[in-house]
Amino acid sequence: MTPKRHAALLALSLGACSAGSGAPAAERVVEPMTRSAPAARGAGLLRQVMISRHNAARAALGVAPLQWDDALVADARRYAEQMALSGRFAHAEQHGEGENLFTGTRGAYSYAEMVDLWLAERRDFVNAATPGFSRTGRAGDVAHYTQIVWRRTRGVGCAIASNARDDFLVCRYSPPGNVVGERSY
Repeated sequence: MTPKRHAALLALSLGACSAGSGAPAAERVVEPMTRSAPAARGAGLLRQVMISRHNAARAALGVAPLQWDDALVADARRYAEQMALSGRFAHAEQHGEGENLFTGTRGAYSYAEMVDLWLAERRDFVNAATPGFSRTGRAGDVAHYTQIVWRRTRGVGCAIASNARDDFLVCRYSPPGNVVGERSY
């Protein structure tokens, strides 16, 4: 994503977590706005973008494609709505599903930009056992990417909710990735 300079600023936060991995602290970064009009929205578009981007990354590695899972979508929707209502960006206190989170200024990011930020973590990824799979030494720097390409994960479901200021995207994965002691693929 090549930012265009606009007067408005947006805030971006990312978070990745799965069963047993602990919840890294959310980081909030301020970046220049990339568009002057709100990004396109809709459940069909969200599904199409998320499944195509996830599966393209997996195909590049020879990993089986993910299936869209409506139960995971429902879980993701409930949590996205909870974060939007509270304004609190943090991982859910749930176990048994993987979770990728994104928040940014409402309407500022397209769905493709959201997932592409997770996929960009590949630059710091090494296929070593979790948590030693990052060139930086910080597992959280690649944990979104590794959840997306985790070989044992079969299902994904994503949902977005917004408040007056921010969008909150939640993707849930089953079975979860980022299992300590295992490689991504």
